[in-house]
Amino acid sequence: MYDEGKLGWWAICLNPQRPVDAARHRAVTSTPMTTRKPIKKAVFPVAGLGTRFLPATKAIPKELLPIVDRPLIQYAVDEAREAGIEQIIFVTGRGKTAIVEHFDVAYELEATMRSRGKDMQVLDPTRATPGDIITVRQQVPLGLGHAIWCARAIVGDEPFAILLPDELMVGAPGCMKQMVEAYNEVGGNLISVLEVAAEEVPNYGVIDPGASIDGFSGALTEVKGLVEKPPVDKAPSNKIISGRYILQPEVMRTLENQGKGAGGEIQLTDAMAKMIGAQPFHAVTFAGRRFDCGSKLGFVEATLAMALERPDMGEQVRQIAERLLK
Repeated sequence: MYDEGKLGWWAICLNPQRPVDAARHRAVTSTPMTTRKPIKKAVFPVAGLGTRFLPATKAIPKELLPIVDRPLIQYAVDEAREAGIEQIIFVTGRGKTAIVEHFDVAYELEATMRSRGKDMQVLDPTRATPGDIITVRQQVPLGLGHAIWCARAIVGDEPFAILLPDELMVGAPGCMKQMVEAYNEVGGNLISVLEVAAEEVPNYGVIDPGASIDGFSGALTEVKGLVEKPPVDKAPSNKIISGRYILQPEVMRTLENQGKGAGGEIQLTDAMAKMIGAQPFHAVTFAGRRFDCGSKLGFVEATLAMALERPDMGEQVRQIAERLLK
């Protein structure tokens, strides 16, 4: 027999039938901020070919397609910066150098703008502190898990964030900031989730939720399992995984020897599932909106939604939409 008072979190994992007291659960999964490493690194998997957007993505990376006047990757990087992340790690592929150039200094452009008295503030988000952007190559498209594994040398022994630029997350504060705040309370591994209608569940990976954690208004829950695209009648919840993660560095060792999963690819979901029970694992229900910009319809929806909210053009866009719908 084990002593739950000594084993803490492991006592909960080894005895899944034992009722979980939320306050006790929070106590055993939390550690003082003096011993928990902060989240300062973020991995952005941007090696995809963007075939769903051909021919637009034949020469332009999908991540640089604009939502109004900001490329998708800019939204994700801004979200990471808001959360206090300092080091941006792009996992790229062939033909993706323009992503890095977007965050570089464009001397000719800036010189021309200055000479013409143009406002330079529009370029502020595209400037990166030297050394804060690092790229690694994923030479073969072997899946999201493999892409993350490619960044192992840069991640090292630190916890890190993952942001999928295809998922445009809109909220105040942003999704990653909400997750970092939760991480500062409970540590371990976290994923962002959103609640969707039951009929949408078979299109996504969903969580098997456990106890809600006190102090987060039901937004933070224990994760007991992960299920990929379950039928409606077998889905453990309607909380879908939504493209934002905070993971401990041990996931890299799990990915190191992991075989191929669904679609013949190395799946990040499979690696995370193996960590449940070995480390604290929670889901943060994002208080905001998600746009699936990996699909054409989601991209159009995001463009329209963001344009309607712009004070400099929202009313005109609304008038255009109303006119087209007549």
